[in-house]
Amino acid sequence: MISSDLADVRGATRQLFDWLATQALPLWSSTGVDLIDGGFVERLTPVGGRIADVRRARLVARQIFVFKSAADLGWDGPSDLLVRHGVAALLDRHVSDAGDVIPRYIPSERRGEGGFDLYDHAFVLFGLAHGYAQTRDPKLEALALAILSRMREGWAVKEGGFAEHRPPQAPLKANPHMHLLEASLSWMEVSRDAAWRELRTEIVRLCLSRFIDPANGSLHEFFQTKWSVLTGAEDIVEPGHQAEWAWLLLRSSAADGNSSVLAAATRLFDIAEQEGLDRRQARLINELNADLSPRDRRTRLWPQTERIKALVAFFEREGEETRCVELATRLAQSIHALLGYFDHPVAGSWWEHFDSDAVRMEEPARASSLYHIIGAANELARLTGERLG
Repeated sequence: MISSDLADVRGATRQLFDWLATQALPLWSSTGVDLIDGGFVERLTPVGGRIADVRRARLVARQIFVFKSAADLGWDGPSDLLVRHGVAALLDRHVSDAGDVIPRYIPSERRGEGGFDLYDHAFVLFGLAHGYAQTRDPKLEALALAILSRMREGWAVKEGGFAEHRPPQAPLKANPHMHLLEASLSWMEVSRDAAWRELRTEIVRLCLSRFIDPANGSLHEFFQTKWSVLTGAEDIVEPGHQAEWAWLLLRSSAADGNSSVLAAATRLFDIAEQEGLDRRQARLINELNADLSPRDRRTRLWPQTERIKALVAFFEREGEETRCVELATRLAQSIHALLGYFDHPVAGSWWEHFDSDAVRMEEPARASSLYHIIGAANELARLTGERLG
């Protein structure tokens, strides 16, 4: 629904959608697509040139999601062709018939490389879900289930979740599990197979029992082999991940009404907003220490999109009028803060970072950031009714 509280949100969303439709999607659906070697370009220079990178399975999967979402949002570009182009790249370069994921492909040598990588597995499952949603090719679901089965056979941890080495060794990582949760929720929208609900339940349980610090409610990133927190320099808290986990947990709790999940999501987002927000910029900073003091005050693009997604989710849950006004104000501010990254000499590209003084940092634009941007657009579209067309 649209109320007077959301007038500013709708205006900022319209700016974002105009930029996506007229600049970003045209750029990344042309310059960002590799029609010779398959797949998608990983990065563009600050003047819009392609960078010859190794291609990652995770990026192919993300771009499948991007162009499937663009179609759903009303973009009139060649979404179906681009989704199928991405699916072909996954099947040809990054997934064997037996369900082994090949994380990287080297175009110049025409070969794949890399051992087991849980992050890439999570995104391949995610990309296959959205490829299946577009094509309804049953082979894609069968392949996804084969991948999940091989993960469980070779990489499952007794206490729950997955390791990245055999036998398991530190660090175990929370971040790939976050994207496995996202993949499971995506598959639950298009498949009735119980494997996806079981995966969702396992990861939510692991998050609540192991990833989240019982003392202050924050979510840690790196762990020992039995999911005890890995202390020292690697014990960091990322505000962007607090927001992203909060959004995913809210999606999960909507499926089963689990009040403990809702409480954990609320605390995670409070940490992001209270400890992780640079109020001068209205942007989340990169990292906190374990005691929630600032560690890296730079503000990368992607956490801002995850803040938007979480704000939308909490706005939709909130019934009290005063609280809705506050959340709508923060949401409009966060969209405007995101738009600042798009003030770039190449139409449709962006800056990845601002430093702690709000000065942009010149570096290549990462295609992978479009996954975060279009994810925020999906949530804003549902809230405001705005479309790309």
